[in-house]
Amino acid sequence: MEKARQNVTLVVDEDLLLAARKVALDQGTSVNQLVREYLSALVEEPGRRRLARARLRRAFETGLVDIGDRTWTRDDLYER
Repeated sequence: MEKARQNVTLVVDEDLLLAARKVALDQGTSVNQLVREYLSALVEEPGRRRLARARLRRAFETGLVDIGDRTWTRDDLYER
């Protein structure tokens, strides 16, 4: 079932609206759709950041790669 939509009235400078219409035209969409997509991204961004931080935290805890046991010493790497 499709969610109900609400109308919103925005007051923007004429130059900004003209520029937005040009962007929308270039993208083959409408200013209305651009605003909907922007608001959607704005609301979803914190959730995506939280997910990315959780994934990064897990990667740090488990290690990014499994390199096995270290069988060398620092002296092995640098001949004196």
